[in-house]
Formats: sequence, C-alpha cells, structure tokens
Amino acid sequence: MNSTTPTILAIESSCDDTSAAVVVSGAVLSNVTASQAIHEAYGGVVPEHASRAHQRNIVPTVAVALQRAGVTAEDIDAVAFTRGPGLIGSLMVGVSFAKAFALARGIPLIEVDHMQAHVLAHFAEDPQPEFPFLCLTVSGGHTQLVLVHSALHQEIIGRTLDDAAGEAFDKSGKLLGLTYPAGPEIDRRAQRGQPSIAFARPDPGGLDFSFSGLKTSILYTLQKKVKEDPDFVAQHLDDICASIQHSIVSILLQKLQLAAEATGLTRVALAGGVSANSDLRLGLEALGQERGWTTFIPRLEYCTDNAAMIGVTARFKYAAGLFAEQDVAPAARF
Repeated sequence: MNSTTPTILAIESSCDDTSAAVVVSGAVLSNVTASQAIHEAYGGVVPEHASRAHQRNIVPTVAVALQRAGVTAEDIDAVAFTRGPGLIGSLMVGVSFAKAFALARGIPLIEVDHMQAHVLAHFAEDPQPEFPFLCLTVSGGHTQLVLVHSALHQEIIGRTLDDAAGEAFDKSGKLLGLTYPAGPEIDRRAQRGQPSIAFARPDPGGLDFSFSGLKTSILYTLQKKVKEDPDFVAQHLDDICASIQHSIVSILLQKLQLAAEATGLTRVALAGGVSANSDLRLGLEALGQERGWTTFIPRLEYCTDNAAMIGVTARFKYAAGLFAEQDVAPAARF
C-alpha cells in the first residue's frame, strides 16, 4: 500500500448512472460512466430497473476504468464508494461491490457523501478554489448553498424547503411532453426562444429555496393558455422553455448573490447536475464579473454523477485516515 500517493478505485451508483474511476494522489486517471436509457420510457428513474442495471454494469464499468487508467486490481490501495444519499437499491450495488473488492484485496474502504463529492469535484482538475469558498450545488434531488470551510468541513447555509431545481426542470418538461431527463432539452430549446412568460417565484426568505410554487404556477399558466388556444404549447414551446429556464436560473443566482453578500466570500463555485445548464453557467460568469468574484465552474464531465468526484473526495479522507468498516451500509438519506 502506498500511503503517500494512494491509487484509489472509486464507485458511484447513487441513482441511474454506474460510474467507476481511478484516482492517484488527486489526479483522475480514468472516469467511466454507463448510463441507463431505460428510464426515458417512464418519464423518470424507476428504482427497480436502476438497481438491476447497476448489477449488470458494475463489473464491466470497473474493468474499463482499470484498463483506461493502466492499472490492475493489485495496484489499488483503497476503494471509495458513494454511501448516500440516493436510491437504496442502486446504492446497495455499489456498496456491496466496493466491500467485496476491498475484502478480497485486504485494503481500506472509504465511504463518501454524494453531495460533499459534488462540491469537491472542483479538485478533479485545475483551477481549484482556495478555502473557504461558496458553492451553489444544484441537482435533481438537492439544491444547496454550501459554505466550504475545508475539504471535509462543509456547512449548508441554504437549501430547498420542498422540490429541487433539477426536479422543477424535469417535472416542467413532463408537462410539455418532453423526454426524460427534460433539463437538457429545455436548455436546448431555450436557446431558440425568449423568456416572454412570467411565472410566480415563491421566496421562503433568507437563503432557502422553494420550487414547488413555481411548478404549480407553470402548470396553471399552461392550462390557462391551452384552454384559450389548444395549440399554444406546440406553437410556443421554445419560448415556454426559455421562460421556465429563466425563472429557475434567476432564483438560483439571486440566492447565490445574497449568500455571497452574507458570507463576504468572493470565491464562488457551481456544482451538481444542473450546473451543466448553459444559462446558469453563463449567468454565474456574468454575475461574477459584475460582483468581482472569482468563479469556478466544473467541466461537464464532472457536473453530472461521476466516480471521479468520489475518488477525489476519498483522497482527502484517505489522508485524514477516515476509513469505513466492512459492516458499513448504504444510507438513502445520508
């Protein structure tokens, strides 16, 4: 075992992507992800299908990750895995594989918080933010403002009180008849439209978010428009998508600006699957220039669920000697 520059095999299986990566001393040698197209037919992730697909994908995905990194199983010094949060069946597959691999090789296990890993994805490549920094973490299941004191000390100072921003994108897309996941399609169509429709923007106050009322406003507005003109959605789809995207992004950036003012931080980062949204990325860059911030936006590969972020987080935990035991279990609400 190399205690100074460990070779870490990382596993991510929190939802519907099976991912494996090899990280050596913070450098990502490989990052392989197998996605599951089966959920498109259902308009959302079906937990049973997801867990079964993970079972089929985990071994070949790990094999490809090792091959691309140019290492073998004997070279691995520790195994990292997502313990939670996520779908319990999906997590069980990744945790079970990691435990078996570590037991067979007699090497340490490292459990990782999925949301903490999204923030630390910024350390998968340069430029890397200095501590402390502020991070807006936005995904299908979470929307958080995180004060990052250090790699292993992250403080949530704002969060959604109901639905997440990613869920608002996907549920709105479902109303429009778009395929799952709807976020990327809304983003593409929004580039061709204008944000000409005003939706309600509920504000619970402080640094917290609320997207449930926005979803309701979108539903009622569309119902009213379709009643007046049955072809309204088909004829104005790009403008509707632009309006939905503008509403969600505006809420996110407004709260981020409040958080920056409250903390006094000028190093501001973006993380999570929704950080792949083009308007959010451009909006943060523009706001950063206006406010004098140094902004950090991850490459698209490190926005969505991926094992590289698990391995990078594990590198910090390895250095701190934070290892898990073989009786560790997945936790859907970690």
